[in-house]
Amino acid sequence: MFLRSGSQIAVSPDTKYFAADWLGVEVTRATLGIIGMGRIGYKVAQRARAFEMKILYHNRNRRSKEDEQAVGAHYSEMEDLLQQSDFVMLVVNLTPETEKLIGKKELGLMKPTATLINISRGAVVDQDALLETLQNKIIRAAALDVTYPEPLPRNHPLLKLDNIIITPHIGTATVQATHMMAEEAIENILSVLNCQPIPSEVFPQ
Repeated sequence: MFLRSGSQIAVSPDTKYFAADWLGVEVTRATLGIIGMGRIGYKVAQRARAFEMKILYHNRNRRSKEDEQAVGAHYSEMEDLLQQSDFVMLVVNLTPETEKLIGKKELGLMKPTATLINISRGAVVDQDALLETLQNKIIRAAALDVTYPEPLPRNHPLLKLDNIIITPHIGTATVQATHMMAEEAIENILSVLNCQPIPSEVFPQ
């Protein structure tokens, strides 16, 4: 018989225990809130649909009804999205308007069982507010692929928390993605040298 004891579980009458911190949270049929429904955000929605997730999104411009229906997404105001979502994912560009888009007020609107996921840019989140929120268990957890600065100093207090996962901006670190980025860079260089339109030209905001 398994008996729960705090954060541990008894596995035998000999009072041997193992930590239960490895237990995760089910994403199937959970509510995912996507802030930033551009090309990447829409790809996230397509994948989330496979898990039967309820998808809410907030974007500068609302997607077409056809786009929404294709992934089962529902447009939502930011406040409602934060209040209803089990997982809030940030997929916005960093601009003056989105810097510290998620601060103390926004984090306080989230469910205490919710997880914040940032795959956009570190400065989109007020990290001081996030630190306080996680320390006080106002939300369940956070997962960051981006921070500011990058990387965080080794003594940064976020690195001491047990309810956060931080990866060093390696969300695209696969062999295939690296090859595609190299090929795209070469294609752009050749286009410039041949005075042709640049396929992946980046325009300043």
